[in-house]
Amino acid sequence: MTEQQNTTVALEETAVQELASRLRGALLRPGAADYEQALRVYNGMIDKRPALIAHCVDVADVITAVNFAREHELTLAVRGGGHSGPGLGTCDDGLVIDLSGMKGIRVDPFARTARVEGGCTWGEVDHATHPFGLATPSGFISTTGVGGLTLGGGIGYLSRTLGLTIDNLLGVDMVLADGSFVMASATDHADLFWAVRGGGGNFGVVTSFLFQLHPISMVYGGPMLWPIEQAADLLKFWRDFILNAPEEINGWFGFVTVPPAPPFPEQFHLQKMCVIVWCYSGAQDKADELFKPIRAFGPPAVDFAGPIPWPVLQSLFDALYPPGLQWYWKADFFKDLSEKAIDLQVKYGAQLPTMHSTMHLYPINGTVHRASTSDTAFSFRDANFAEVIVGVDPDPANNERMIQWARDYWMALHPYSAGGGYVNMMMDEGADNVKAAYRDNYAQLAQIKARYDPSNLFHVNQNVTPAI
Repeated sequence: MTEQQNTTVALEETAVQELASRLRGALLRPGAADYEQALRVYNGMIDKRPALIAHCVDVADVITAVNFAREHELTLAVRGGGHSGPGLGTCDDGLVIDLSGMKGIRVDPFARTARVEGGCTWGEVDHATHPFGLATPSGFISTTGVGGLTLGGGIGYLSRTLGLTIDNLLGVDMVLADGSFVMASATDHADLFWAVRGGGGNFGVVTSFLFQLHPISMVYGGPMLWPIEQAADLLKFWRDFILNAPEEINGWFGFVTVPPAPPFPEQFHLQKMCVIVWCYSGAQDKADELFKPIRAFGPPAVDFAGPIPWPVLQSLFDALYPPGLQWYWKADFFKDLSEKAIDLQVKYGAQLPTMHSTMHLYPINGTVHRASTSDTAFSFRDANFAEVIVGVDPDPANNERMIQWARDYWMALHPYSAGGGYVNMMMDEGADNVKAAYRDNYAQLAQIKARYDPSNLFHVNQNVTPAI
């Protein structure tokens, strides 16, 4: 069972023409009118040029494309929303299966489920479910693809309340490396269902997801900002508060530079500040009481927390992070935030290198802890916080500076971490970091990988090597 490497293959024109004739969607090649637009991904730092982009519009197209890549020994990448930080939804010289044409969503308001195709974004899911007063846990930016976020675990505004996205996943439809189609759930292909709940795109192309929905419609949330001088005290307050708060309340902590635009007051424009972005999904008439101790800590300099429709909270930062910015990610999980770790957070948080650069700490206690570390491929059920450090800027000239800041920040904090990071918020950092992300679950993932993808056709991802 050999690992497939990236390959440059000279394709016969007749073979390409035959593939094009068998797809309902378009097949794009360099030089085609839509090719340059189609190869762009969310992270502007990524510049890869696939030989072929298959715009799949249905499962049959996906099967055809998978078979073609395997038979012609092509590097194969699978793109859902295109948000992958290291650009793992594309590749050089190979074939990209682009699912962005697969946008079907079917909401069953009586069973409280949604069947969501692999090309959807979370904003599209919210659009479909919100009229029924329903939602499922997702992330923090509504342009994020459903597929990538879900397969890596799914940390978001509702994690403490309803668990990770994978904890609300009931089943998936998948095309495997041999071109066969399976439905995986707790009762069918249970090993595969275990693996896709955190194991990323290692096991096949997920063409649709079945999610459990919950009565989430209007929440009480939004950002509160404090001066950076209060960072150490605020971090300690937030740490103690969120570890003991009712599960209906979520709030992530961050270091930010205030954007020079409404609705932020002018006197704070371009100031470095601390932010907590809240999401409380309990009874609205109890919100003010619940938020009293938060506001009593020290009145926020800016307080935007209040009643807000769920889709609005989900899309609050979309405009700040449009596609095409330069991104560099580093991630870690933490079980606790010691005094020394907080001192280091304050030190590096005050050095944000660009306006878009940021550090977020997401709480993942509460409902996330109800599953054990081995219940799903996502293993950090014993962590309380997920940290992401991101250098972001529109200008590539700033890349070196912001990458160095992110690495220095991560290196300083890593000794205090739980030892691994969230796969959805890592760059392409190699096998050791993938193993650290899965810990004791890695061996089982490698066995399942060997069962479903022994030749490692699906290797453009945070890759789990098939067990030999």
